[in-house]
Amino acid sequence: MGAYLLRRLALLVPTLFGIILINFVVVQFAPGGPVEQMLAELRGQGGTVIGRVSGEGQGEFTASPQGGDGPAGNYRGARGMDPAVVAEIERAFGFDKPAHERFWTMLKGYLTFDFGESLFQGRKVIDLLLEKLPVSVSLGLWSTLIIYLVSIPLGIHKAVRDGTRFDAWTSGVVLVGYAVPGFLFAILLVVLFAGGSFLQVFPLRGLGSSGSADWPFWQSALDYAWHMVLPTTALVIGGFAGLTMLTKNSFLEEIGKQYVLTARAKGADENRVLYGHVFRNAMLLIIAGFPAAFIGILFTGALLVEIVFSLDGLGLLGFEAAIRRDYPIMFGTLYIFTLLGLVMQIVGDVTYTLIDPRIDFEARR
Repeated sequence: MGAYLLRRLALLVPTLFGIILINFVVVQFAPGGPVEQMLAELRGQGGTVIGRVSGEGQGEFTASPQGGDGPAGNYRGARGMDPAVVAEIERAFGFDKPAHERFWTMLKGYLTFDFGESLFQGRKVIDLLLEKLPVSVSLGLWSTLIIYLVSIPLGIHKAVRDGTRFDAWTSGVVLVGYAVPGFLFAILLVVLFAGGSFLQVFPLRGLGSSGSADWPFWQSALDYAWHMVLPTTALVIGGFAGLTMLTKNSFLEEIGKQYVLTARAKGADENRVLYGHVFRNAMLLIIAGFPAAFIGILFTGALLVEIVFSLDGLGLLGFEAAIRRDYPIMFGTLYIFTLLGLVMQIVGDVTYTLIDPRIDFEARR
């Protein structure tokens, strides 16, 4: 197992490199970069551009109207930018260097988790990521735990009552949860329970009320739980379907095996057969897949749910960065997500061997 882990850890570096390289190349051909957005904003102000570059290479630009008695269309900003100003903006954003040089500079910083500074927020990207990460991890962790607490008992009951009326109507509920994305449920919950069109039961945005930081711990905890109800519910409804059916099918497969028939023939009661023999074997794939399930929620549904409920996490940060083409934040978020995903895959493999020592990844070579 040790040699297998070393190989997997060694593969992290080329995998991260490949993902960052592909995305960096794609971004170079995407229109509307930060320079174009800054120029568009300055043109829209209809004035002459005055630029200043700080010591960290970040640009600050203002626009002041020219003297004259002409209409707004006579302003220099409306007619076109001075090439010197454009060059200054490119230098402020670091786009005066060739693409390959910018890429290698970025990689060298990533080795020490130095993602540079945000192009538009004027803060270090690592500080922004560390500030937003707890929100996303909290949402993903609670959602994953609740999904497991709901899906495993439901899947077991569906397996035991396979073909009954209970199995039929719960399958309908599972089908709806599987078919409708979590962010659509989030919008529905906002409309129904967050003052959209009907009830105002839960807060619409954020994870805490104004001034909750100064409240007693128990009151802040209740306020946090109150804010978490709708976003967590949206993720649970959108994510429990697959795990429920996986649990049911795993139990059905194990129930039909010879050792179960032998245990019943020896007089073991149904609960002992189900939870003493079948449970461990059926739960192998499900429990070991917890890390991957957590990362899946963090990567997909949680990002859109954060946007719907205005949760100040990595999803909302990445969305705003993509809109503004804030490349340091975009690539920093991508790097963190990719690294977490790869590490959690390794954790999942280790979990397999802990749950069932018969699994030997070395033997698969």
